[in-house]
Amino acid sequence: MASKNTVMPFHTLSVTVLMVLGLVHLHGTEAQQQPLVKGLSWNYYEKSCPKLESIIKKQLEKVFKKDVGLAAALLRVHFHDCFVQGCDGSVLLDGSASGPVDSEKTAPPNLSLRGFDIIEDLRSRVNKECGSDTVSCSDITAIVARDAVVLTGGPQYKVPLGRRDGVTFATRNATLANLPSPFVPTETLLTNLAIKNFDATDAVALSGAHTIGVAHCTSFTRRLYPTQDTTMDKTYASNLKGVCPNANTNATTNMDLRSPNVFDNKYYVDLMNRQGLLISDQDLYTDKRTRNIVTSFAVNQTLFFEKFINVMVKMGQMEVLTGTQGEIRKRCSVRNSNDLLISTVDEGENMGKVESF
Repeated sequence: MASKNTVMPFHTLSVTVLMVLGLVHLHGTEAQQQPLVKGLSWNYYEKSCPKLESIIKKQLEKVFKKDVGLAAALLRVHFHDCFVQGCDGSVLLDGSASGPVDSEKTAPPNLSLRGFDIIEDLRSRVNKECGSDTVSCSDITAIVARDAVVLTGGPQYKVPLGRRDGVTFATRNATLANLPSPFVPTETLLTNLAIKNFDATDAVALSGAHTIGVAHCTSFTRRLYPTQDTTMDKTYASNLKGVCPNANTNATTNMDLRSPNVFDNKYYVDLMNRQGLLISDQDLYTDKRTRNIVTSFAVNQTLFFEKFINVMVKMGQMEVLTGTQGEIRKRCSVRNSNDLLISTVDEGENMGKVESF
């Protein structure tokens, strides 16, 4: 049996395969067979902008070659957009110059978001090819998130399209209330995600996005100081203290210890070795409700990819605007009319204060 400070050899996980694979079944093209929200389509821009996806992918290949870290950053933008008043591109909006600074983009969880300039550049390239009233910023954001996964080694999948852009952004409080926190245990995470119609498998699969990207020290140093979290491997904790010598150090570290720039299932292997970075990460393996799902993804990357695709397609349809709702923004950071932006999110739905996800 492995000691507390010994990394578990991956081959030793094989003994659990038969036990856990029966718990989460593979359904082939499950994601592509999901019913779509009215107004969305798998081939929405087939005639109006047939080169849309190739334009985006070609440019992102160049972007990620210069800075692969932007892949995780752009994937995160899509998460943060969808979880707060739906996938409407509202997180891309700047606050009104004449209005309050209380905006979605400047809420604490979103202050560390980056890649807005990449999305704006892509919008410009798409508009040049297809016109400024054809493709929404919210659809571009969804395609970018998919390509961020694919171009770092993850699974290829189709994205339903036809979203329209919102004309309002959420307030700071509404943003805090709707984004999952990195500081909560699995019990709280599952309860909060259930409100948005995600189950335990969805929660574990969504968390797998942490297989790429970095986290700031302030997102995890409470696990190191003043006392070390007992669920964290001691050697791993010691190395993290070298990166973050105190609780408020302004630094970052990779979220996936084994393959930080590759979208794969090694994040789950990290969790099985008590090397998950965030509280919300490691507790997925500690909690009996999700432990076997974590194990099943650790030993079967194909299974993880299938479930990740499924939940991404599901998340990408949250509270979308279609048809004549919203607008097609000419610039992603401002609505077409220059009126004051006012949030329409119900601030009564409270899921707790968060800093990042």
